[in-house]
Amino acid sequence: MSMIFFACVVRVRDGLPLSASTDFYHTQDFLEWKRRLKTLGLRLAQYPGRGSAEGRDFSIHFSSFGDVACMAICSCQCPAAMAFCFLETLWWEFTASYDTTCIGLASRPYAFLEFDSIIQKMKWHFNYVSSSQMESSLEKIHEELKLQPPVVLTLEDTDVANGVMNGHTPMHLEPAPNFRMEPVTALGILSLILNIMCAALNLIRGVHLAEHSLQVAHEEMGNILAFLVPFVACIFQNKNGPFYV
Repeated sequence: MSMIFFACVVRVRDGLPLSASTDFYHTQDFLEWKRRLKTLGLRLAQYPGRGSAEGRDFSIHFSSFGDVACMAICSCQCPAAMAFCFLETLWWEFTASYDTTCIGLASRPYAFLEFDSIIQKMKWHFNYVSSSQMESSLEKIHEELKLQPPVVLTLEDTDVANGVMNGHTPMHLEPAPNFRMEPVTALGILSLILNIMCAALNLIRGVHLAEHSLQVAHEEMGNILAFLVPFVACIFQNKNGPFYV
């Protein structure tokens, strides 16, 4: 009987998922617990060490050391010692496979997706190998849990209220200014027509001087610019003038 349903490896400082097991469960309750696990993963920096959150059918266990944490969704029948033994073994395997530099530089979710095959093998081992074969490891974890019990979280600690994670201050967004376009008056239309005529006249005169400058010295370039600059100014005046208030 499967007792460990899902497992993932998370970077502690920002909750970035580094790798995860293949998901074979798609019930509504299970998807809800995956959402809770993701929310809790963003807050692992607040809970160093071991912790658990238990519900009616599922429980979340996590084990955090350094900047790497391992998390699992288990059946409520799964003993805590077995869950934490699995997570500790998973942590050692992952940190032995990837150095701290690679983990720190990871910028996208599931950057170490190939580690999924290792998670799957370990899940199968802990789900189907008898407890007697892991007796020494389970006893060691059991004694550690007696000396230092894991943090017990409530379901509210793993929940998201109104899209805002508990313990985080919501962002207040200011409404954007509302600019209203006003109709162009008769004076504005007249101004637009005169500006277009002036711009066209300056363009024609500038082009004529440009053709002429090919046959004369470079001193004529100043005269060309004297007409082209007013032309450009007229264009910008049309854009920002009578149409906008």
